[in-house]
Amino acid sequence: MRLFAAVLPPPDVLDALADEIAGLRKLPGADRLRWTRRPGWHFTLAFYGEVGEEAVPELSARLEKAARRTGTFSLALRGGGQFGRGKALWTGAEGDLATLRLLAGRADAAARRAGVPMEEHRPYKAHLTVARGRERLDARPYVQALRDFGSRPWTVEELVLVRSLLPGSGVPGEQPRYEPVGRWPLRSAG
Repeated sequence: MRLFAAVLPPPDVLDALADEIAGLRKLPGADRLRWTRRPGWHFTLAFYGEVGEEAVPELSARLEKAARRTGTFSLALRGGGQFGRGKALWTGAEGDLATLRLLAGRADAAARRAGVPMEEHRPYKAHLTVARGRERLDARPYVQALRDFGSRPWTVEELVLVRSLLPGSGVPGEQPRYEPVGRWPLRSAG
């Protein structure tokens, strides 16, 4: 199964993002982008790719340990940017980014210790993808529009293991489906 570890923003934060995305979709050229939908809005901490069912219990146990070792922390959506010369448009994060990076590192290490083959480690960049393009796109108008975007801060209280089910129908615009496989509370402050 195709898996990743994530932080999921709360519903009201996703509502604020949905309002912002509605405005972005009115910009010229927006129809050339594949806009992610609300179920796909998350901060990926570690992408595991295809993981055999037999590895999931060990991975889950190690993610639970990583969550217990990490305290709750504050996060908010803030601003935006692009990857790949406009091939991916995202909103970023502000708040306790040091703890977010720590949790991402622990989610990555959990997989390695569980025997899940991982790609070369890259520095973690907190982002939530809102759109993708098949070709290069001048993303400056979108990045500019996202510049002042921000959500209310929330307390991140859990680490989530998510299964990604890729579309298989060939229907244009079909989106992946996401299913939580496991949820582990972070250590409470105090």
